[in-house]
Amino acid sequence: MERIWQWAWDRYKSRYSWAAWLLTFLLAYPVYVAWSLSIVAFEKSDRYLAAAAVTVVIVLAYLFTVVIPGGKDPRIIERWAAGEDVDREAALRATYDYGRKLIVRGLSFTFPWVAVQFIVVGMIAGASGSRLIQYAVIGAIAGTAGQLITNHSYVESTLRPARAAIVSDTEIGDYLPRPRPDFGTWTNAAMLGVGFAFAVVGAILGSVLDVAAHGPILAMLIGGVLVLVVGPSLWAAYSPLLQPIRDLAAGTERVAAGDFSQRLPVVQDDDLGALSASFNRMQAGLIERRRLQAAFGTYVDPVLAARLLEQGDDIFTGERREVTVMFIDIRDFTPFAEANTAEDTVARLNSLFEIVVPAVFDAGGHINKFLGDGAMVVFGAPNDLPDHADAAVAAAVLIHRLVAERFGGELRIGIGINTGKVIAGTIGAGSHLEFTLIGDTTNVAARVEQLTKTTGDAILLTQQTVDALVSRPPGLADRGAHALKGKSAPMNVFGLDPATAGIVGIGSRTGPVH
Repeated sequence: MERIWQWAWDRYKSRYSWAAWLLTFLLAYPVYVAWSLSIVAFEKSDRYLAAAAVTVVIVLAYLFTVVIPGGKDPRIIERWAAGEDVDREAALRATYDYGRKLIVRGLSFTFPWVAVQFIVVGMIAGASGSRLIQYAVIGAIAGTAGQLITNHSYVESTLRPARAAIVSDTEIGDYLPRPRPDFGTWTNAAMLGVGFAFAVVGAILGSVLDVAAHGPILAMLIGGVLVLVVGPSLWAAYSPLLQPIRDLAAGTERVAAGDFSQRLPVVQDDDLGALSASFNRMQAGLIERRRLQAAFGTYVDPVLAARLLEQGDDIFTGERREVTVMFIDIRDFTPFAEANTAEDTVARLNSLFEIVVPAVFDAGGHINKFLGDGAMVVFGAPNDLPDHADAAVAAAVLIHRLVAERFGGELRIGIGINTGKVIAGTIGAGSHLEFTLIGDTTNVAARVEQLTKTTGDAILLTQQTVDALVSRPPGLADRGAHALKGKSAPMNVFGLDPATAGIVGIGSRTGPVH
């Protein structure tokens, strides 16, 4: 049914009220003519054709008085549809105002028009006197019941295409006031109307066909015929009421699948419209959350961001664990910064980190902080990483090789690596906290990186890192024991030549780096 109204809107936008009037007649006529033919049969007359013809005229006139008038509201809608400069919010409000007027006019005009129909058809069938008064009363009541069946659903189904077009790609429908949360009220009233209408027509037909004489099977046949005759009209009346619920179900499935691209059309000013608007606001909140999560993942290491979003602050209370720490530093960067603009300096740093960041992440490491012209990297925190020493060495070899390929001799780096116990947790207070590593392991790694300037090695490992390696790479050279600032005893270090390191495994995360 929705497709019929949508077709009418797409084809007759600027004359939509007239198209809706004719379509409504085609849908409503079977119900009204069923009443007329029942009266003719009840009066034992054979003037069915005359009764059907009179019903056509009365129903057309009745629908004209209800649908076509409406003041400026339908004209605003049709002007907007015709492409005139009409404010969308004003057009949407006009659909709501027009819909409420349709309901009021429908309830006001239906019972006298149907009463007239029953009287005229009764006269055609030969009724007179008090019998016509009875038909007038039944017509008024039946008309009101019929209007309860179709009123709300008619308004929502006919105006839905216009409202959907108006609110398309905008949020105006989400924030308009909803003056009548009455979906349940109208649905209950419609159910009562259906029951009454079927009861009246069924009782008349039962009397005409003498159900008492023929048995209950005839009553079942009458009920089946009524369903076949009146059922399509009732389906047309009720199916639009379920469309917002179907839209909501489809929307929840899209959101569950991670698709936030479609908003629900807010096309009713009742509680279902409020529900659709709430869904759209929820979806907008999820989109904003995703955007913030993406931004968060840009400014915070993805591994750290993922654990924070999954577990909250508890992961930062402090964990003792063995890790491998790597410091990276650019050689002779101070003269470069003095000789170049700040923009060129930042561009050079970003070019280096475009190599460092993915290499570290692919190896399962975590960039703890950028240190001006260098970086501090940890393997094994905040998440556990098997063979963290191997992963660190593999990442160091890859970084050094990629830097050499991109920059040649214009940019040289030194890398110091150390393995040991640390406390991985937060420092800071209040609204500013920082995840970091506390322990001598970090200090030693920083000192070893500085020692590369003395030994002339591009990559320097401590004895602790070498001992922690699962697979000792070729190209290691023992540089002996060296005194480190702040350490009371010399430490044994090993140089690693990236050119002869060969294939270095990076643990369980990505496999070997060539």
